[in-house]
Amino acid sequence: MAREQAIQTLETWHDLLEKGEFDRLRPLAAENVVFRSPAFFSPYSGVEPLVHILSTVSTIFEDFAYHRQFWTEEQDAVVLEFSARVDGKTLKGIDIISFDDAGKIREFEVMIRPANAAAAVGEAMAARAGPRLKELLGKGR
Repeated sequence: MAREQAIQTLETWHDLLEKGEFDRLRPLAAENVVFRSPAFFSPYSGVEPLVHILSTVSTIFEDFAYHRQFWTEEQDAVVLEFSARVDGKTLKGIDIISFDDAGKIREFEVMIRPANAAAAVGEAMAARAGPRLKELLGKGR
Protein backbone atom coordinates (compact mmCIF):
# COMPACT_ATOMS: atom_id res chain seq x y z
CA MET A 1 0.00 0.00 0.00
CA ALA A 2 1.34 3.39 -0.94
CA ARG A 3 0.97 5.32 2.31
CA GLU A 4 1.98 8.62 0.73
CA GLN A 5 -0.83 8.35 -1.84
CA ALA A 6 -3.34 7.47 0.90
CA ILE A 7 -2.25 10.50 2.92
CA GLN A 8 -2.62 12.71 -0.17
CA THR A 9 -6.07 11.24 -0.84
CA LEU A 10 -7.09 12.01 2.74
CA GLU A 11 -5.74 15.57 2.53
CA THR A 12 -7.70 16.10 -0.69
CA TRP A 13 -10.82 14.63 0.96
CA HIS A 14 -10.58 17.16 3.80
CA ASP A 15 -10.06 20.02 1.34
CA LEU A 16 -12.92 19.09 -1.01
CA LEU A 17 -15.26 18.53 1.93
CA GLU A 18 -14.45 21.95 3.35
CA LYS A 19 -15.01 23.59 -0.05
CA GLY A 20 -18.05 21.48 -1.00
CA GLU A 21 -16.32 20.42 -4.24
CA PHE A 22 -17.54 16.83 -4.41
CA ASP A 23 -16.70 16.43 -8.11
CA ARG A 24 -13.09 16.21 -6.91
CA LEU A 25 -13.99 12.96 -5.11
CA ARG A 26 -14.29 10.94 -8.33
CA PRO A 27 -10.55 10.51 -9.05
CA LEU A 28 -9.88 9.67 -5.37
CA ALA A 29 -12.13 6.60 -5.40
CA ALA A 30 -11.40 3.17 -6.81
CA GLU A 31 -13.77 2.19 -9.61
CA ASN A 32 -15.36 -0.54 -7.45
CA VAL A 33 -15.47 1.55 -4.24
CA VAL A 34 -17.99 0.36 -1.64
CA PHE A 35 -19.95 2.77 0.55
CA ARG A 36 -21.57 1.60 3.81
CA SER A 37 -23.95 3.96 5.55
CA PRO A 38 -26.13 3.91 8.63
CA ALA A 39 -28.83 5.54 6.48
CA PHE A 40 -29.15 2.65 4.01
CA PHE A 41 -29.39 -1.07 4.67
CA SER A 42 -27.28 -2.33 1.78
CA PRO A 43 -23.78 -1.22 0.82
CA TYR A 44 -23.46 0.63 -2.48
CA SER A 45 -20.76 0.05 -5.06
CA GLY A 46 -19.40 2.54 -7.54
CA VAL A 47 -18.03 6.03 -7.72
CA GLU A 48 -21.26 7.83 -8.67
CA PRO A 49 -23.31 6.52 -5.71
CA LEU A 50 -20.42 7.48 -3.39
CA VAL A 51 -20.25 11.02 -4.75
CA HIS A 52 -24.04 11.40 -4.65
CA ILE A 53 -24.42 10.14 -1.08
CA LEU A 54 -21.53 12.15 0.39
CA SER A 55 -22.51 15.35 -1.40
CA THR A 56 -26.11 14.92 -0.23
CA VAL A 57 -25.23 14.20 3.39
CA SER A 58 -23.11 17.37 3.42
CA THR A 59 -26.35 19.31 2.87
CA ILE A 60 -28.05 17.54 5.79
CA PHE A 61 -25.32 17.85 8.44
CA GLU A 62 -25.03 21.14 10.29
CA ASP A 63 -21.87 22.19 12.13
CA PHE A 64 -19.98 19.16 10.80
CA ALA A 65 -16.43 18.87 12.16
CA TYR A 66 -13.75 16.20 12.33
CA HIS A 67 -12.04 15.92 15.70
CA ARG A 68 -9.53 13.05 15.61
CA GLN A 69 -8.03 10.57 13.19
CA PHE A 70 -6.50 7.14 13.77
CA TRP A 71 -4.54 5.14 11.19
CA THR A 72 -4.54 1.35 11.29
CA GLU A 73 -1.26 -0.37 12.05
CA GLU A 74 -0.96 -1.42 8.40
CA GLN A 75 -1.77 2.19 7.43
CA ASP A 76 -4.28 1.02 4.82
CA ALA A 77 -7.24 2.62 6.60
CA VAL A 78 -8.03 5.66 8.70
CA VAL A 79 -10.81 6.30 11.20
CA LEU A 80 -12.07 9.88 11.42
CA GLU A 81 -14.18 10.91 14.40
CA PHE A 82 -16.76 13.63 13.70
CA SER A 83 -19.69 15.50 15.18
CA ALA A 84 -22.63 17.27 13.56
CA ARG A 85 -26.27 18.13 14.02
CA VAL A 86 -29.24 17.00 11.98
CA ASP A 87 -32.82 18.08 12.52
CA GLY A 88 -31.89 19.55 15.92
CA LYS A 89 -30.19 16.35 17.09
CA THR A 90 -26.51 16.27 17.99
CA LEU A 91 -24.61 13.25 16.73
CA LYS A 92 -21.18 11.70 16.91
CA GLY A 93 -19.82 9.39 14.29
CA ILE A 94 -16.87 7.89 12.56
CA ASP A 95 -15.84 7.53 8.96
CA ILE A 96 -13.72 4.46 8.25
CA ILE A 97 -11.87 4.96 4.98
CA SER A 98 -9.89 2.06 3.51
CA PHE A 99 -7.38 2.54 0.70
CA ASP A 100 -6.22 0.27 -2.11
CA ASP A 101 -2.60 -0.23 -3.18
CA ALA A 102 -2.73 2.96 -5.29
CA GLY A 103 -3.98 5.03 -2.34
CA LYS A 104 -7.52 5.32 -3.73
CA ILE A 105 -10.58 4.91 -1.52
CA ARG A 106 -11.76 1.30 -1.76
CA GLU A 107 -14.28 1.41 1.08
CA PHE A 108 -15.97 4.25 2.95
CA GLU A 109 -18.03 3.25 5.98
CA VAL A 110 -19.97 5.58 8.27
CA MET A 111 -21.27 4.87 11.77
CA ILE A 112 -23.43 7.31 13.76
CA ARG A 113 -24.82 7.48 17.29
CA PRO A 114 -27.17 7.96 19.08
CA ALA A 115 -29.94 5.97 17.43
CA ASN A 116 -32.39 8.90 17.17
CA ALA A 117 -29.80 10.98 15.29
CA ALA A 118 -28.97 8.04 13.00
CA ALA A 119 -32.70 7.65 12.31
CA ALA A 120 -32.97 11.36 11.47
CA VAL A 121 -30.05 11.04 9.05
CA GLY A 122 -31.71 7.98 7.47
CA GLU A 123 -35.00 9.79 6.98
CA ALA A 124 -33.38 12.88 5.49
CA MET A 125 -31.12 10.83 3.22
CA ALA A 126 -33.98 8.64 1.98
CA ALA A 127 -35.91 11.78 1.03
CA ARG A 128 -33.01 13.67 -0.55
CA ALA A 129 -30.70 10.98 -1.91
CA GLY A 130 -33.00 8.01 -2.39
CA PRO A 131 -34.65 8.82 -5.74
CA ARG A 132 -31.37 9.72 -7.51
CA LEU A 133 -29.59 6.79 -5.89
CA LYS A 134 -32.17 4.37 -7.29
CA GLU A 135 -31.69 5.96 -10.70
CA LEU A 136 -27.89 5.65 -10.45
CA LEU A 137 -28.15 2.01 -9.50
CA GLY A 138 -30.88 1.29 -12.02
CA LYS A 139 -33.07 -0.45 -9.49
CA GLY A 140 -35.13 0.01 -6.34
CA ARG A 141 -33.74 -0.85 -2.94
